[in-house]
Amino acid sequence: MAILQKSKQTILMLLLLLVLGSNIILYRTDFGQFALTGESKGVVIGSLIDLVIVAPLLFLTYKKKKSIKQFVLLMAGGLILARFVIPMSYLEPFIALTWIGFAVEAGLLLIEILLVVTLFKFLPRIVKYTKESELPKVFAFSDATDKYVKKHPLIHIICSEMLMFYYAFCSWKKKPLETNHSLTIHKKSSYISFQIMLIHAIIIETIGIHWWLHEKYMILSLILLLINLYSVIFLLADIQAVRLNPIHMDERKLYISLGLVKRIEVKWNEIEEVITDKDILKQKLSKDTIEFVAKDFDKVLPDFILQLKKPMEATLIMGIKKPYQKIAIKLDDYKAFSEVLKKHNF
Repeated sequence: MAILQKSKQTILMLLLLLVLGSNIILYRTDFGQFALTGESKGVVIGSLIDLVIVAPLLFLTYKKKKSIKQFVLLMAGGLILARFVIPMSYLEPFIALTWIGFAVEAGLLLIEILLVVTLFKFLPRIVKYTKESELPKVFAFSDATDKYVKKHPLIHIICSEMLMFYYAFCSWKKKPLETNHSLTIHKKSSYISFQIMLIHAIIIETIGIHWWLHEKYMILSLILLLINLYSVIFLLADIQAVRLNPIHMDERKLYISLGLVKRIEVKWNEIEEVITDKDILKQKLSKDTIEFVAKDFDKVLPDFILQLKKPMEATLIMGIKKPYQKIAIKLDDYKAFSEVLKKHNF
């Protein structure tokens, strides 16, 4: 069944590439220009149908998404793409139609700008809510943002970046949130040492490559410098986020995070089963399993796999959301977490 599904996805991608590629060949090669001799209006209409309707449908089917909003946006994108693929000499009778695409995209951009303005308008309230919350900051900040600002991928990305800069530059005097309701997952691992090694490697690589590239390809060297600088800031922030945000438990929920890379919150009554069988834990984790196991120099196995009753949404890097059915986790204090599980009848 999985092979058939993969084959279907491959066919859809090939069809999408065929639709786009055939139109590019038609208008941007000598062979295509030869085929366009004579009446071309019908051909242009066919190309517009390909770019505005067929290609968006193929893309959404490939992504397994049924969204009218995304279809409209992809149609607008197809109209804009048509202006770059089809020469103006052929597109001129339909030029007004393509401006609809720009209007839709401009409207979307305006909405996103308003969302960002709303975020910064409510930022003082969001910060206050986060400070007053008993939850780890990575969860409290996200909850506060969702309370005051409409959920949107752009907002998730901005909030993710704000958390990164907060932990990288403003959290070094903070102490870890260690209470009777928290457990750590990194202290018995080499996770922080591993991250520090990566930072050292990036800095050394940056000095060497930037020095070598600067005179030959200055723009490329500056781009790589910015990417490496961002990477160092992210790794520093991730170290702090791991230190300051242990696993948090209350009577209703379990809050699990591993730095800024991933986090998930689960109600106790949403856990169907706790797997502790060593043979199962040694097996390769399935794709629907999110792993909260701190990196080490040796291979590390989880202590528990929490099987959920239904897929739950986890937050990944850059605020990306993805559903998971299982949670693999390894803690510094195995017995303490076992006692918590027994308390909740697992």
